[in-house]
Amino acid sequence: MMAAVAARELRDGEVTFVGIGLPNLACNLARALHAPNLVLIYESGAVGAVPERLPVSIGDPSLVTGSLMVCSMADVFQLFLQGGRIGVGFLGGAQIDRWGNINTTVVGPYAHPKVRLPGSGGAAEIAVHARRVLIISRLNPRAFPAEVDFVTSPGHRFHGRPRRELSMPGAGPVKVVTDKAVLETDPESGELVLAGLCPGVTVAEVQAGVGWPLRVRPALDAPAAPSAEELRLLREVLDPRGLYL
Repeated sequence: MMAAVAARELRDGEVTFVGIGLPNLACNLARALHAPNLVLIYESGAVGAVPERLPVSIGDPSLVTGSLMVCSMADVFQLFLQGGRIGVGFLGGAQIDRWGNINTTVVGPYAHPKVRLPGSGGAAEIAVHARRVLIISRLNPRAFPAEVDFVTSPGHRFHGRPRRELSMPGAGPVKVVTDKAVLETDPESGELVLAGLCPGVTVAEVQAGVGWPLRVRPALDAPAAPSAEELRLLREVLDPRGLYL
């Protein structure tokens, strides 16, 4: 469900910065269905990748064969990302708060954390520079607190200051795809609000999964369940070994 809903957010011809995991699956599903001209850029330097099989990492050799360009990571970040050429960035994280801030650094106080996480990688730059950001994460109270323990990748507000005051060129997170619902950013406040419910899920279940009083759009969307063709591609073509599913 998450991979299918995320794939539908991508438009043909867009330039997409792809991460490993469900974003990788979603991007390759979109390319196989409605967006054959989707330009996939991987952090390792593969630009315009057309992998014949699902890559298992950003360094997978399948990303090189047939790609438009192979360059350094410096070129990916400086020329493409900071140059404003990335239309969509996919992100996830250990914590996502009501303003779309993402934490992949520590759980608990920074000086004495309960858990130390992998860190930013390229996520902070993607959150700042991509024209829009899509987030994929499972919904639960630990992953969606009212405020993250550490802001690794900025969303729409930081200590009360809106994103535009901090001169960030990208639009930031516009949508969060979860296993139960779709959250969208309110354009006025920058807060994540409930915009769509997955089949069989109630508003109360979604509210129980976040740490703040969740605002609900008057008219909620109902994302369609994966079609037979989407399921076939996901299970038989893209991820037959179940690496991500």
